[in-house]
Amino acid sequence: MKKVLVLEDEDNIRSFVVINLKRAGYETIEAASGEEALEQLRRNQDIRVAILDIMLPDMDGFEVCRRIRASNSKVGIIMLTARTQEMDKVTGFMTGADDYVTKPFSPAELTARIDALYRRVGGESLDDGEINQPPFSLNTRKRTLEKNGEPIKLTQVEYSIMKLFMDNPGKALSREEIWQTVWGENYLGELKIVDVNIRRLRVKIEDEATNPTYITTIWGFGYKWAF
Repeated sequence: MKKVLVLEDEDNIRSFVVINLKRAGYETIEAASGEEALEQLRRNQDIRVAILDIMLPDMDGFEVCRRIRASNSKVGIIMLTARTQEMDKVTGFMTGADDYVTKPFSPAELTARIDALYRRVGGESLDDGEINQPPFSLNTRKRTLEKNGEPIKLTQVEYSIMKLFMDNPGKALSREEIWQTVWGENYLGELKIVDVNIRRLRVKIEDEATNPTYITTIWGFGYKWAF
């Protein structure tokens, strides 16, 4: 059974989400506070996707996201944001979220986002090879990245972007192409999700994130892996 953590302190919203996820075939693990969510993740190591509300009674969803990412880069994370909280989307991505859903949302939209994210995090690639482009080495079975032999923690979205770049060295990739390859053609979010994740990835892999030499910008078009 595919497990999803639902962190939401409002009982009616949490129940609404849980009912619809169960109908879609997911097993749900519920939490009403950040501490409870972290404890549930410790108890249920097979959770693959976590839905995190931002406004919580103890720590906020951003802090929960940071703590999850500090110990687990494999769990897919979806943030729930209010329609007016534009900066929350950017903050969520920068703290390690993979996607966001804006309230109010439809059950179909949320389920589609979870389905897409679960496909990325739910299984290991059958390819057991490596892509070596010094100083980087991408292990496509373990879904890990090293730079000069040192591991770099990536979220599943970041891994997918890195694999796309390293599969296409020197090729200019449009934002739309990155978007469709990583998030899927049916993704209902905004194109800016590409730019935010590229910014986050640069912080992790570049010698100087403000002066990138590996992921270069093609102004008005997209990005290029400079190999």
